[in-house]
Amino acid sequence: MAEMAHENGPGGSPPGPAADTSWRQRYWKKNLRMVVVLLAIWFTVSFGFGILLIEPLNSIEILGFPLGLWFAQQGSIYTFVILILVYALWMDRIDDEFGVAERGGDGERL
Repeated sequence: MAEMAHENGPGGSPPGPAADTSWRQRYWKKNLRMVVVLLAIWFTVSFGFGILLIEPLNSIEILGFPLGLWFAQQGSIYTFVILILVYALWMDRIDDEFGVAERGGDGERL
């Protein structure tokens, strides 16, 4: 199905097997780079701020709660939810760029 969507994409179908492999490799390289960036952010917030830096952050209080405790309890969860949204939007852009977006005949998302 992705191959069909790619053929209808803005770049047209690739001319041969070598070009076909080329766009797929670029697509997955971009996809993996995005996942690594998002996981690094999540790791930094959840492990770094919530565990490693909890003591220095606890010296800062917001609304009567230590900031380190907030990162350990709610901050990593909020960050994870935001990263899910960022992933979905970023992946849509990558899919559009490579012509593999899941869209109907009228251009609307499925």
